[in-house]
Amino acid sequence: MLKDVQSLNDDRNLSIDKVGIKDILYPIVVKDKNKGKQHTVARIDMFVKLPHSFKGTHMSRFVEILNNYKADIDIRSFGDILDDMMGVLDSEVAGVEVRFPYFIEKKAPVSNLPSIMDYECEYTGYATKSEKDFVTTVKVPVVSVCPCSREISSAGAHNQRSYVKIKVRYNKMVWIEDLVNIAECSASAPIYSLLKREDEKYITETSYANPVFVEDIVRNIAEILLEDDRITWFEVSSDNMESIHNHSAYALISRDKRKN
Repeated sequence: MLKDVQSLNDDRNLSIDKVGIKDILYPIVVKDKNKGKQHTVARIDMFVKLPHSFKGTHMSRFVEILNNYKADIDIRSFGDILDDMMGVLDSEVAGVEVRFPYFIEKKAPVSNLPSIMDYECEYTGYATKSEKDFVTTVKVPVVSVCPCSREISSAGAHNQRSYVKIKVRYNKMVWIEDLVNIAECSASAPIYSLLKREDEKYITETSYANPVFVEDIVRNIAEILLEDDRITWFEVSSDNMESIHNHSAYALISRDKRKN
């Protein structure tokens, strides 16, 4: 029988807050609002807290646990994953972070030509023996036109690509598609991967007619999330990549609705 070095005693009396595997590239299947399921590839971090008496953890067991859930990784399965990690690895704390591109088919606003947009998403789960915490994050690119620039200029206005990030905790299912739609509706205009000339004209005119500051974007989104009974906590931010400055404009709103 091979010696289990990791299980040997360590006499330095120092527990380790996080130990595990990081940045493993792994195929997963996630819930898709329109198609049921979507295959994608994730980068995954998994960790546990290591008691002070253990010399090391068993790294291979993280991957073994992951293999058991690769066909159904979402917020609802995270609880089981975390329970397995704490049980198999004999720890009182466990965490999983799953980052992946999520693909949505969008039709151009005038030509109706379909194309695929990708969105950066993340599922994050942490657990102790007494509680669990889950967060869904979506990063959405949008168009923002500066209201001040439009007001003071005799022709045109400067605009930028903005990156909206929405993080939510919820008590009922909130689809990635829902969060993408909220972000896009709160900006000057959505972004598409394919636009013909008639579509470009429409987006240009639509965004010009709907100017928003970075503050407007996060407030618009926060208003919607505050009215959604499924959402228990949120953090929304917008990073506007300024086209006429050598810096970005940034705003963030965070609210815990459970404290109301």
